[in-house]
Formats: sequence, structure tokens, C-alpha cells
Amino acid sequence: MSASDTATALAAPEAESAHRRGERRLSIALWLGMIAAAAPLLTVVAPGAWLWGVPAVTGTLLLVGGALRRLRTPAVGVTLAEVAVWAAGITAVFFGREALLGIVPTPDVVDAAVAAVQQASAEILLGVAPMAPSESLTFLIIGAIGILTIALDHVVLTARMPLLASIALVAVWLIPAIAVPSGVNVLAFVFLACAVLALIRAETRTREAPEPGTSSGVTAMAATIGVVTVVATLISAPALPAPVAAGSGTGTLATIDPTLDLGNDLRRRDDVTVMTVRTDGPTLPYLRVATLSEFDGDVWRPDRPRSVPLWDEGMEPVVVDDGIRVTQYRTNIAISNLSSSYLPVSYPAVGVDGLEGLWRAVPYSRTVLSGQASTQGQRYEVVSQVPRPTLEQVRASRATVRGLTLDVRALPESTPALVGELAEQVTAGARTDYDRLDALQEWFRGPEFTYSLEAPVLEGFDGTGSDAVAAFLQAKEGYCIHFAGAFALMARALDMPSRIVVGFLPGTYTGDTEEGQRLAEVKTSQLHAWPEVHFEGIGWVAFEPTKSLGNETRFLPASEAGVDDGGEDIAGPTPTTTPTSTASAAPVERPDDIPTDATASTLRLVDLRPYLLTVGGILVVGGLPVLVRTVRRRSLSRRAADGDAGAAWRMLQEAAIDVGISVPAAESPRGFGARLVAEHGAPDAVVARLVAAIERASYARDSKGVTGSATLGEDAETVRTALLSELSAGTRAAAVFLPRSLVVRPGSAFAGSSATPAS
Repeated sequence: MSASDTATALAAPEAESAHRRGERRLSIALWLGMIAAAAPLLTVVAPGAWLWGVPAVTGTLLLVGGALRRLRTPAVGVTLAEVAVWAAGITAVFFGREALLGIVPTPDVVDAAVAAVQQASAEILLGVAPMAPSESLTFLIIGAIGILTIALDHVVLTARMPLLASIALVAVWLIPAIAVPSGVNVLAFVFLACAVLALIRAETRTREAPEPGTSSGVTAMAATIGVVTVVATLISAPALPAPVAAGSGTGTLATIDPTLDLGNDLRRRDDVTVMTVRTDGPTLPYLRVATLSEFDGDVWRPDRPRSVPLWDEGMEPVVVDDGIRVTQYRTNIAISNLSSSYLPVSYPAVGVDGLEGLWRAVPYSRTVLSGQASTQGQRYEVVSQVPRPTLEQVRASRATVRGLTLDVRALPESTPALVGELAEQVTAGARTDYDRLDALQEWFRGPEFTYSLEAPVLEGFDGTGSDAVAAFLQAKEGYCIHFAGAFALMARALDMPSRIVVGFLPGTYTGDTEEGQRLAEVKTSQLHAWPEVHFEGIGWVAFEPTKSLGNETRFLPASEAGVDDGGEDIAGPTPTTTPTSTASAAPVERPDDIPTDATASTLRLVDLRPYLLTVGGILVVGGLPVLVRTVRRRSLSRRAADGDAGAAWRMLQEAAIDVGISVPAAESPRGFGARLVAEHGAPDAVVARLVAAIERASYARDSKGVTGSATLGEDAETVRTALLSELSAGTRAAAVFLPRSLVVRPGSAFAGSSATPAS
């Protein structure tokens, strides 16, 4: 046996042990990275079984992969085994009843999984964060994390591309932040940054034997990059433009936020038409999209009660006490610039015809929504049955409700005493529940209050919590969410069941007609919120407390009733009364939205800082590959200048990868050098010196004591320059600004074939 063979044999066990330690470090780093990437899901989904399921499923899959690699199982076999373990585990936990022997997937399991994904998708689209951790959501989260773990296990452990895996982890981490915009979570970001840096560093240690004095330098550089990234994010993130909930303008569709966060939308100046409406009723109806019944002291949460398929079960007819008139109306709506899963409908809807796609009805609120379809381009007809009690009948009814699972009476303990005190004071002279509510409505619409979109912002109470309501009641200036929220809480303080509705004000007539009916348009500025109170034997009755907007709720006494307004009476003895509005369906202007000559002619200065920061951020991110590659090349060059042949050879390999030349693991240094000279124009003498140096360092009896020439770094740079000179201008720019060597490592599966022509 030759001396070199003996040295190789002695070094093999040590190299194998180091390789295993490196893979363990990579697996641990990837496991931490998966947990860090999933952590922001806590802002979207409340804690539940998925919280422990994520680390469990990722840890199990990585352990399976590590064990099989130790047995020298081929990469394809490792991936297939992980998929099998994932499928069996998911099946056993979520679909054991449909599976064969409890773990073997069957066609029934596939059908159940598809249904679970559809259900989870609907919950995501229609829900409000933080959502309850339902079984379908838990399945979706754990299943998706498992698939991602298998993919990244292959990318990191087999292909040795940690940077690509890091990009995937960051993308997963960003999804909840985009879905639920909020402030920067410093701890979550630092956790992710540390996990990504640990992953990259762990992979680097498996490829490089640490040289004296170099390991700490690389670690310090990684730490510096991490600190700079964290600081840059914390400084720049608050200055970037905030996400906009509703858009408008050419090519941009408006959306609906089913919460009371309407202020930013109403303050937008670019008002656009979102739909046209016509009806056979006496007045244009309010159009609802969602109801909010539960209040925790800080926010009103959109209701998520039981829903049924619109086509199969639909909505039941309206049921009222005997003697109360119910009239049926038909409202036709055409959506032109609104993309939402919530369908605007008149109330109380009993049917919707003409929709495309799969839609579901919510019997409790008589709203319509979809987890798959969109409102954009829909043309449909809503059939509504409106209870029309007389003034005497509504006064005789009590404001109460029975049999609801939602708590529509709860008044949080944090509610300021001012709310109840004012409710008692304003309604002191009223005898019936309706008279008390009418007194509240009159008080809010009276001279003491002012409609203002700006005052809540300037005075710091632009919210929906009980403290914001108290501040509004003191300032007596606000917009619809403040009027509706205050009215609903004051009704509850009087022990009446209340909720808030989000939707649109009645539209504005355009002067056109369609099928003999006057046509009206509804704009984004007519987004609105109003309260409802439930009356026994009648149902939910809407009130309009917002100053100077909408139609004030009124009922006529029986002696003045008898109006036939064209609707179809389906209950009650004869026409008796009609809720009337205080005004016709003329344009309703929001006071803060009326432009004056002064404001119209004033030149507004645009704050360019957010846009400059955004452009600067893009430039920084775009320049990161060049910066990282430059730092890496200079680090290797310094080591090569000290005679490190391995560093010089790595410079040569990475230069080849950057220009699209394959660097397979099986090719010897001599063969690789000959190919560079023969096929890619590399200088023969320079390549020969580099080949001789790496062979001497690799095969000498005591390789640790072997050093090369101080010109090795210059030689590697010379070859790099020669390789770049052989490229076209476009390919050369791509090699410099998008270096493949950042994600493709010499000897990896992706380095075995060229990505682009080298000339």
C-alpha cells in the first residue's frame, strides 16, 4: 500500500465522523428554522394542537431522513421514505376512520383530505385572526409543514443549498405578516435570523475544515450580517407604506374589510363606483356584508356561525308574530369593481339568484359568503322579506332574544361607567324599549354630535374598543364606527341584545333606468357600519345613529298606514305601516369628504421618504448577492495569499459555477483543470499551478503542513477574469450580479451540470 493510500485510509474514519456531525448540525438547524418560520402563525391561528404538532412532525421527518442517510440510503429512497412516514402519520391522526388499518391511505382518505383543505381554505378566507384552531386548519398547517420539511431536507442535506432553503423559510415567515399586518415582532424576527444564520453556518462547516484563526472570523462576519439585518429591518419597517385594505382606480379592485377598521378606507380620496343597484322597493336598501356580535372590550369580531350551501338549503322565510306585515322586495345588483368573498345583500334576504360559483348562506345574519368565488363581475337578484310593524306593534315588543349561541348582551367589565350613565340619562323619559332606542338615535343625530373622519385620528381614539367609545362620547366627534359602536354598547347597557353590521349605505340614483326601475350606484365612500337590536316577534331592527348619514329608522302608527308601495305582501292582514326615511335617495355626502375650492386648489406636498426607503430597500436587497459574493471571494483570496491551496481551488470552482460551468464531485482536479483550458479558454500555465497546488495539498503525507505559493489567490483571480471574458455581455452581468455559487456548492447535485452556456 502506498503512503498516500495509507494516509487516505487513516483519514477516512475521521472524515466519516465529521460528516455525520455536520449532518446532525444541519438537521438541528433546519428543525429550528422550521419552528421559527411557523412561529408567526400564532398571529393568525390561536394556539392549539398544531402548536406542538409542528415541531413534532418536522423533528420526526428529519430523524427519519438522518437515520436513512446513516445507512447510506440513496437520496431518492430517503425522500420517498419521508413521504411515506408523513402520509401514514397524517392519515393516522386525521383520517384514521377512513384509512386501511388506521394508517394506510385509501380513496376515502383522499376525498376527506380534499374536503378538509376546502374547509380550511374557506375558514382562512372568511375568518378573522386569530382564528380558532379547527381540525381542518390543524390538518392544513401540519400537513403543509410536513411537505415543506421533506422538500427542505432534500435541498439542505442532499443538494447542500442552505441559502435557497433560507429564502423558503423567510417566505413562509412572511405569509402571516402579510395576511395580518402588524408591528415588527422583534423576538420572532431575531429567532428566524439566528436560525437562518445557523443553517448556513452549519452547512459551511461540513464543507470546510477550519483553519487556525479563520473560524472565528467567519462566525463574526455571520453575526455582523445578522445584527445589521435586524437593525435595518427595525429602522426601515415602520417607515414603509402600510398595506391598504381597499384599493381603487384603473386595474385595481376594491375589497371589503369585514371588521370595523373602516377609517383608512373612508379617508381615501379616490372614490370609485363598486356596484349598481335597482329595486322594486320604495327606497334603496342598505347592503350588508357581515355582522359583528361579540365584543371583548377591544374589538368587535365578525361572526362565524353555521353556514349552509346557498343552492341546497338557502335561507328560510322570515317568521314574525301574527298581525305583523311582511313585504317581499327584489333588489338587482351588478358588481363592477369589488373583489370580495362577502356578497353585498339587502336584508332580510331569503334568496339570491344568478350567482356564479359556490356560495354559502349564514342563516343567523342572512349574509352570503364564499371560500372560493369572488363578487367581481357578479350580477344577481336578492329577494328580501321586510317585517313592517306599526309603531304600536314595535312599542309593544320587548328588545330580547332567545336561543342564540352568540352572546349579544355581554358588556365587558372594562367598559367605562360613562357608557351606562349616558344611556340611562338619554333614555330617562322613555317608557318602552323602542322609545329608548329611538331616544338614543335622536341624541346621536342631534346638534351635540358632529360627523368627522379626522377628529378621532387627531385626538387619538380612532378605534373600536370601549375606551375609544368613551372618548368619542366625550369629544362627540367621529364617524360611523364610533356612532354604531357607542349605540350598540349603550343598548347593551340597557340590557338589550345588539350587534353591528358592516356594509354599504343606500346608493345614489344616476338618472338612468333599467327594466323600468331607477338605477343607482354605490361607491367606496359609502362603506358604512350601523347597529341592530333584536325585538321579540319582529327580528333584528336596524337603527341609524350616524349624524347626517343614511335613513333614520321610523315606524308609522296604524292610523296612518295603508300605503301600497309596489312590494308583494306575504304576511299580515293588510298594508299597515312603512318604515320611512328622513330624506329621499338623494346623494349622501360625508361632511369630511366634501371638497372646497380652497382644498381643491391647494398644492399638496408628497412625502417621498417612504418611497425612497422602499427604493433603497430594493437596491440593498438586489445588491446583497454581489456583496455577499464579494466578501466571500475576498475571504478566500486572503487565505490563498497565505498559501492555502484549498481556498484558491475553491475560488476557481466557484468562479466556474458562476459562469455556468459544471463542477461535478467525481471529476479530479487535473481533469477539471484540463477541461477549463480546453473548453473555456482558461490560461494553461496558471491552471497548471493551481492544479499542482491542490494535488500537493490533498495527497501529501502530512497535508496540514503543506502550503502553496503566495500567488495562488492572484492565479485564481486570473482564471476568473479569463472565464468572464469568454462570456457575452448579458451572461457576464448575470454571473457578476446573480452569482450561482451562493446557492450551488461545488460537488453538489446541482453543480454537476451547467446552468447556462459558458460562452
